Amino acid sequence: MGKKRIAEKDSIKERKGAGSQTVVPPMKKGKKKSAQKYETGRIYVKCSYNNTMISVTNDNGDVIAWASAGAMGFSGPKKATPFAASKVSSAIIEKIAKTGPNKVDVYVSGIGPGRDSAVRSIANGGFDITSISDVTPIPFNGPKPRKMRRR
Repeated sequence: MGKKRIAEKDSIKERKGAGSQTVVPPMKKGKKKSAQKYETGRIYVKCSYNNTMISVTNDNGDVIAWASAGAMGFSGPKKATPFAASKVSSAIIEKIAKTGPNKVDVYVSGIGPGRDSAVRSIANGGFDITSISDVTPIPFNGPKPRKMRRR
């Protein structure tokens, strides 16, 4: 298995022959999204025993920026530490410094050790925090218990 070869537009013209007139349409360039400024938004912090993930959305739920401890370069059990969570939140603050949002609602999920440090780092980042909500799923009744052991 060798390298895959990619034919370019110039080589297509050459293969057709010099006598034939081949018109190759120019490639369309995709429009680059301009950085929108957001006034309000939501920050979702998910802290598990294995990782800490933070995502920033606008009011419609469209993700503006995200970061995780694994994406920051932490590996193994270091991903779930409070230090990693504070680094993730500082990376998020740098990403959304220009575009906003300024007024945020913070939603915290999970019971990992990086919970408090992530929220504290977000609070020290200069945001106007409107509310902090804990959205960790809690079972009301839970699964059926195991059957009784026989003697």
